[in-house]
Amino acid sequence: MTVKKLLITLALLLPLASYGQSISSAQIQQFKQLPRAQQESLARQYGVDLNSLTGTSSSSQRPQRVEVVEPVSDIADEEQKRAQAEKEKEDEQAEKNDGLRPYGYDLFAGNPTTFAPVTEIPVPSDYTLGPGDVLRIQLWGKENQNLELAISRDGSISFPESGPMSVAGLSFDEARQQIKKRVSEQYIGVEASVSLGELRSMRVFVLGEARNPGSYSVSSLSTITNALYVSGGIKQTGSLRNVQHKRDGKLLGTLDLYDLLMAGDSSGDDRLQPGDVIFIPAVGKRAGIDGEVYRPALYELKGENTLAELVEMAGGLTPQAYPQRINIERTNEDFLRIIAEADLTTPKGRQARIKAGDKVDIPSISDITGQYVEVTGAATRTGKFAWMPGMRVSSLLQNLDADLMPTADKRYAAIVRTDQETDTISVLNLRLREAIRQKGGNEDLLLEEKDRILIFSDAGKVKGGEEGRNFTRESLFSPVLQRLKTQASPANPQQTIRISGPVRYPGEYPMPATRNLSDAVFVAGGLKDSASMYQAEVARYTIDENGVGQTRILNVNLADAMAGNTNVQLESRDRILIKSIPDFARTRTVELKGEVRYPGQYTFRDGETLKEVLERAGGLTENAFPKGAVFSREKLRQLEAQRLREAEERLQGDLLGVQLEGDNFSGQSAERTQEVQNLLEEVQGSKPVGRLVIDLASVLNDPDYQSIRLQDGDALTVPTIPQSVTVFGEVQFPTSHLHQAGLTVDDYLERSGGPTRQADESRVYVVKADGSVMLPEKSRWFGGRSQQLEPGDTVIMPIDVDRLNQLELWTNVSQIVYQIALGAAAVGNL
Repeated sequence: MTVKKLLITLALLLPLASYGQSISSAQIQQFKQLPRAQQESLARQYGVDLNSLTGTSSSSQRPQRVEVVEPVSDIADEEQKRAQAEKEKEDEQAEKNDGLRPYGYDLFAGNPTTFAPVTEIPVPSDYTLGPGDVLRIQLWGKENQNLELAISRDGSISFPESGPMSVAGLSFDEARQQIKKRVSEQYIGVEASVSLGELRSMRVFVLGEARNPGSYSVSSLSTITNALYVSGGIKQTGSLRNVQHKRDGKLLGTLDLYDLLMAGDSSGDDRLQPGDVIFIPAVGKRAGIDGEVYRPALYELKGENTLAELVEMAGGLTPQAYPQRINIERTNEDFLRIIAEADLTTPKGRQARIKAGDKVDIPSISDITGQYVEVTGAATRTGKFAWMPGMRVSSLLQNLDADLMPTADKRYAAIVRTDQETDTISVLNLRLREAIRQKGGNEDLLLEEKDRILIFSDAGKVKGGEEGRNFTRESLFSPVLQRLKTQASPANPQQTIRISGPVRYPGEYPMPATRNLSDAVFVAGGLKDSASMYQAEVARYTIDENGVGQTRILNVNLADAMAGNTNVQLESRDRILIKSIPDFARTRTVELKGEVRYPGQYTFRDGETLKEVLERAGGLTENAFPKGAVFSREKLRQLEAQRLREAEERLQGDLLGVQLEGDNFSGQSAERTQEVQNLLEEVQGSKPVGRLVIDLASVLNDPDYQSIRLQDGDALTVPTIPQSVTVFGEVQFPTSHLHQAGLTVDDYLERSGGPTRQADESRVYVVKADGSVMLPEKSRWFGGRSQQLEPGDTVIMPIDVDRLNQLELWTNVSQIVYQIALGAAAVGNL
């Protein structure tokens, strides 16, 4: 290639890169004559799309699919909010129409982005060419070229080395024939193939009840439905049966979308031209149809519609439909809703006129004839099933595992039967497992029309949150019992009973058909193991010969009744009491801890004493300290806890009173408040022990000592022989001291640093190891505070309440706290 030729090529490319629309076809053809390698090099250098210049993109690559409608999830936030608001409005409107929604509007569900028809579809031969369309011409034979010739604004295309040719206004087939003729005349030995490339776009208007009214750019191949897609479809307030196509203010035609939706007829879907208007008027008259049709919905009426036409629009009747008694609900001239009936099997019924606002209900065969049975409750398949003569329970429920929920009670079910003549109900008990296992047997009961089988849940199988919790005997029997009570009369007393006591499901039940006590127990889930088989009671309300009501008590041997060896027959409103075995499975225990030969938790007999249990436990060890034994009792622990709560409440009141009094005692208000606060915290932190003061040595060795009869929850803690004396309360250093013979109360107080400023030295007392309290100043046994102490004793120095405004409660509370602390310490030190 010469330098001059290359420069010419560059001159072609430079304006091409910036002003692609001004490049002539001759210049492009000159560029195409360059070798392929040079074409690619120059295209890369100047950033030009080589495929767009050579016109090979469409021939070598398949056009990419363009998405016309994007999912609702991809809509912008504003669009989502608007769509949500419209949906809520449509749901609200559907509620007013008993759940019926207008038919056909979901055709346009979604949000359109652009409408660019898929380019693989064939262009019709009668397509009219216009400015903006591109013709692809392939020449082969003596010359091989691929030309893409755009139709200019004057409606012509420019052939290289041949001049312009006018094609606008011609059909595609006519233009193709003329181009082939011209090529054959001007290019000897060359043939041509003509196809359409890029199509022109045009602007149309979608107005009226469109979801997004406005003007839209669409392809020149677009039809009315294409433009409706672009605008997002039709609102539910717009008509689907009268979509108008207008041009220059004149109505060209209407599109009935029902023809397209129901019959696939698109003959009215006309092709659009630039400036066309699609106008969607308000919806016309509507009527609803529900029940046994394939498409229950609200349908737009067009002209005078008949009942047969409305049923046909709804897809026709289902096999379960009963066409002889169709209900038509409509508004009369007085604006009142009335109900009329029509028989669709007669010519008159089929021609019945449907008016705006009518609601047609197609009933079911089962609703009219009653030829059904129903299963409800803890079954896997509930609802109505067709009834046939000779049908049994096993015909519906064939497998306990497959047909029942895992939570179902597989032993018992009930059949609620309606008497066709009197319209009263009765209840039959069904031994479900036997009925399924022995098909055709005595327990596999024959079913009658409208029988309802109740499948109950087993409370032992139902966990929290599971579905079976709603199928208890109480919930499923509740409407049945209400019906039985409503239909009762003097001639037919109320057929209900009530059973209580140790049965699995105590409560009120329908009277068993057999009137046997054993069947009543079976309905209630059977006996618990705590039931006494020797005696049960039946309380019966009767009326004597004077018309006065009275209650009789019938004693029944339950074992005989369960075996069927009694002639007691249940009557209306009987109340059955199943008695429990006294103290059934009740175990009473006492816990022995500490220095016991065999400590542990012992079960004791009724009336057994502490001494007897200790003998069973091997007695005390050699290191045991009987004087310090702590015997606690649950009942005393509860009383102690109550005393602590009362003390806490009173202390809180006293604390408030001290704070309100202010500084009336020589500037000591803050100090007194803190002392009461500390005492309150001690009360709140104390845990009740429930200690009962006993002399364990006398319990074991003195036959005249009162025997301690045990109660459930008692506990005995025997400590080891102590070596210390403890000092508590208002002393400088509350602590424990090693016991030394000869030391007195004052000696131990002195060893703890003596009393504090808040101490009341006149009220010092000693708590002995067994929990008893002695006052050294008043006790002859002590002989004053100079009395010597024993190991395990505790000296208490109380607070001086006289100095603190004579609040005697504080003394009592402090004694409670100290005693509890001593008991807890004795137990905790083991």
